[in-house]
Amino acid sequence: MGTKKVTVGILAHVDAGKTTLAEAILYRTGTLRRLGRVDHQDAFLDTDAMERARGITIFSKQAKFALGDFDVTLLDTPGHVDFSAEMERTLQVLDYAVLVISGADGVQGHVETLWRLLSRYQIPTVLFINKMDQEGTDEAELLLQLQKQLNEHCIKVCSMRADASDSLQPCEAPVPVPDFWENVAMCQEDLLERYLDGDTLTWEDAALLVKERKLFPCFFGSALKVCGVDALLSGLSKL
Repeated sequence: MGTKKVTVGILAHVDAGKTTLAEAILYRTGTLRRLGRVDHQDAFLDTDAMERARGITIFSKQAKFALGDFDVTLLDTPGHVDFSAEMERTLQVLDYAVLVISGADGVQGHVETLWRLLSRYQIPTVLFINKMDQEGTDEAELLLQLQKQLNEHCIKVCSMRADASDSLQPCEAPVPVPDFWENVAMCQEDLLERYLDGDTLTWEDAALLVKERKLFPCFFGSALKVCGVDALLSGLSKL
């Protein structure tokens, strides 16, 4: 089978670290040789002078990278509410979305608006809970908030860990938390029956649930410190 093309958009409330995550993804997949930063005004995806000056993304941009069997077109969308019409136009071309949520702030109002839009356009969504290196962030608490305010099938795939590997394009399956497959099984009755019968669920099973918006995988990390980014990438390649 040849390489599959997929378009993935990154969405977020302003200041959740969306462009920083996009930079980290492009860096870890070998697309960028140097890691840019929004606050240093050298982010690869913020090319407009006004964007660099204000430190926000106004125009939807695209970048391409290879990930396992996929050719990915990555779209960085505006997070600021003033530019939501531009972001909504982008939604119409997406195959998948990565919703970035600030672990320091949790589910803010605009996040719920984005969630409703993703639901309206029926876009399969993976979540990256960012800024988990900040003091006071709590994975379990945030996960409960996601399940309560967004969807009960927001399921943690793996916890934040330092990405020690220097190899690019990491496509090995991430090491999921112990109850991950049990939680995946709970998303659909026939999978639960298989699981209870002792059948081993696969990444293909999980990927189908994601595609049908019955599972919303959650990854925790820090885009600025490039922590948890490899796990997100390997998760995306499987899911």
